[in-house]
Formats: sequence, structure tokens, C-alpha cells
Amino acid sequence: MPGATVRNILIAVLVSTGCLLEFKPVLAATPASEYRALGLSYRASKRYSEAIAALKKSVELDPQNRAGWVMLGWTQHLAGQEDAAGASLLQALYQDPVSVPALNALGIVYLVSGELTAAVVVHTWAASLDPENEIAYYNLSLAFHRLQVYGLAIATAKKAAALEPANPHPMVALAIAHWDMRSRTAAQLAYRQALNLDSRYRDRAFLVALKEAGFSPAQIQTAEQVLSASNSHNPYP
Repeated sequence: MPGATVRNILIAVLVSTGCLLEFKPVLAATPASEYRALGLSYRASKRYSEAIAALKKSVELDPQNRAGWVMLGWTQHLAGQEDAAGASLLQALYQDPVSVPALNALGIVYLVSGELTAAVVVHTWAASLDPENEIAYYNLSLAFHRLQVYGLAIATAKKAAALEPANPHPMVALAIAHWDMRSRTAAQLAYRQALNLDSRYRDRAFLVALKEAGFSPAQIQTAEQVLSASNSHNPYP
């Protein structure tokens, strides 16, 4: 029997029994770009273990691809693997020390890991390379606030808000910096601007989401204090 006919019969049998649905592509033969796409697809579904496995394979196949290392590092960060994330992002920076996406991601990894001085250094570098880099200024504000350098926390939060006026997070960062500097009215005014951008921040329970925006537990507690004060007292004349 000719080979093509045998193949067609086998395919027909597999389809009729549903077995063909169990077939999966052989990943070993997949090029690096397809592994990156697969990893991003898994990441979008928050299937982080599978995303990391695919992205690791992509950098094994294409170790000179800086974007692949950044994708892997950021996914490891989302999965809470901060040490691994930092190592992956440093691989990207070894290839290109002025990669702003890699610097932004590494700075965030340092920030959430509590390595505040390193976060300041990396984000300052990123901001110097791209003065329109709102991510760097926003995270600098959070880092300076935790270092209790409130003047710089206020200045960088204002810069981030000016660069990304539709994002409420810089305004919340500005509010907590004013609050801990004992500028309570300024804190409430800043928080009110955040509420104008996203009314969900009226809900105390919603403030937990600030963790995903780089806020520490102590900073979230400060935001709760600003919210409580704003609810009990209108700062406008």
C-alpha cells in the first residue's frame, strides 16, 4: 500500500477516535522566537511555571537575544522568583548596558526585594538614559519614600505623574510621601487626584492591589491612612 494512503488512513483513524487531539508539537524542534511567543502566551494566562520553561528554552536557543532575557526575567519576577529574575536581567545588561527595558525591570526587582540603594542606582541610570521614562521616576519615588528621603520622593512622583497623567499610581506615591512629611493637606489633595483617575481607590480593600504596583506593605498602610483622612475630612476650602 502506498505510503500516502497509509498515512491518510492513520490520520482518519486518529481523528475518528479523538486521539489526534492529544498530539502536541515537539517543542525541541521549535525555534527560539516561537518559544518566546509560547512563553508570553502562558504568561498572559498566569501560567508562570510553563512560561518560564518556554522562555528559558528560548534563551538557550538564542542566548544573544536581549529581549528574550528581559521577557524571562520579568516573568520570573511576576512568579516571585526575584533572585532568578535579577540574574536573567543582568544577562540582558551584559549584552547592552544601556537597555532601558532591562534597567526598568531590574530596578523593580531590586525595589520589591528591598535592595533600595540598588533600585535607586538602576532607576537613576534608566532615567538619565531616557528622561521621558515614567517607570523609572515612579519607582524612584517609592524607593526614596522607603529610604525616608521625602523631598526626592515627592519630586520624582510629580515627574512620573507629569509623564503619565492617566496613571493613578504616581499620585498615590505622591500622597504617601506628603503624608510622611507631615504635609497632610497636600497628601489628601494628591490622593483625591488619584481618586479622580480611578475611583476604586475609595475602597480600602482595593488598596491591596498596590502591591502589584511596587508598594511595600508599610506603604499600603500609609495609603490607607491617607484614604481614611480623606474620607473624614474634605481638604478643599
